[in-house]
Amino acid sequence: MSKPLRVLLVEDSERDAALLLLYLRQGGYEPTLRRVQTAFTMKMQLDSAEWDVVISDFNLPGFDAFAALKVLQESGRKLPFIVVSAEISKAIIEGLAKVGATEYLGKFEMRKIVPAIERALKARDE
Repeated sequence: MSKPLRVLLVEDSERDAALLLLYLRQGGYEPTLRRVQTAFTMKMQLDSAEWDVVISDFNLPGFDAFAALKVLQESGRKLPFIVVSAEISKAIIEGLAKVGATEYLGKFEMRKIVPAIERALKARDE
């Protein structure tokens, strides 16, 4: 039986969003996913619905994971924030962790997204 999972996805690639859905379904989830690409649309989604996790690409045109994390924090929601990106430096990964990102995965590691989400949700609940 599939477990429901509400995912707010900060991503500009439809292909990457489809791949994420595939991995979530293979991992036993029935995801509800909303894809946003701007601070404004992210804020609207945070204000209008309940979410279990935020998954964010690092760099979108005019928006990045640091800005997305700030929008999340300003919303007052305590949600896991997982960054998934093609390639970023170790210093940036450490910077994201310092400001509250839960975890980082390379896009080539997308198959690890389900365990990353499960760790983040467990940590949130503890």
